Amino acid sequence: MNPSIAHRRAAFAERIRAREFTLAPGIFDFISLRIADQVGFDALYLSGYASIASNLGLPDAGLASYAEMVAMATKFAQSTTTPIVADADTGFGDLLNIHHTVRGYERAGVCAIQLEDQEFPKKCGHTTGRRVVARAQMVRRIEIAVAAREDPNLLIVARTDARTALGLEEAIARAIAYRAAGADVIFVESPETRGEFAAIGARVDAPLVANMVESGRSPVLPKDELVALGFTLAIYPGTGMCAMAAALNFAFAALKEVGHSDGTRVPLASLQTMHDITGFPAVWALEEKWQGD
Repeated sequence: MNPSIAHRRAAFAERIRAREFTLAPGIFDFISLRIADQVGFDALYLSGYASIASNLGLPDAGLASYAEMVAMATKFAQSTTTPIVADADTGFGDLLNIHHTVRGYERAGVCAIQLEDQEFPKKCGHTTGRRVVARAQMVRRIEIAVAAREDPNLLIVARTDARTALGLEEAIARAIAYRAAGADVIFVESPETRGEFAAIGARVDAPLVANMVESGRSPVLPKDELVALGFTLAIYPGTGMCAMAAALNFAFAALKEVGHSDGTRVPLASLQTMHDITGFPAVWALEEKWQGD
């Protein structure tokens, strides 16, 4: 194993197991990755919804393959030293597929892999019509995932989507069962009130994920409140994607209407800033070193 990846995983696992609050923005392309790195987050969330939309032009409805997703995870993890939590949907099939998925994401270099209890093909957690497998089937998925990993510091994040279709009590019961099966982190998707977040925090003894989706099914709670309610990892999977989409929509519409970029009224990064983000300083330094005059 790459020593730097092993060290990164160990440090991140220690942080999460100690339940030190961590905020992770959703990344979906290399511009979002590099900007998030420059801002200086302690972790990044490789969003399935956003990365599939941005890189494949598809909705998050089980259409992306294992090969496509693990290839993206590999490229992202190799391009940053910040720990990445990667969305791996349902594991792309049955138990054998989950074993293969965990091994593939581990080789990719991520620090945590998220698996969920939806039926395959899955749907975005903030849409309707989601169906979950039997509780016992997801317990077996988690047991397989835990056994499959070679590095014990690769965190297994178990997500349940039971709240929407089966209610909060079933979602909490599943969360407790998934923790007992060996999951390192528990993710109850789409609680609908602050009180539901509080109930999850009070009854599930594990590092907990809060999924903060603007205009989604859950309220977006501030950091201090999430800490007080017992949550460890707050992910913001859509913030960057939605900001980008809104800015592009406004800027392109204004450009078409006005006929020049001065009329967009959207803050634009300078060309030098984009050079810095995309890595031109390293190119220029290499050229200066080896080409001389």
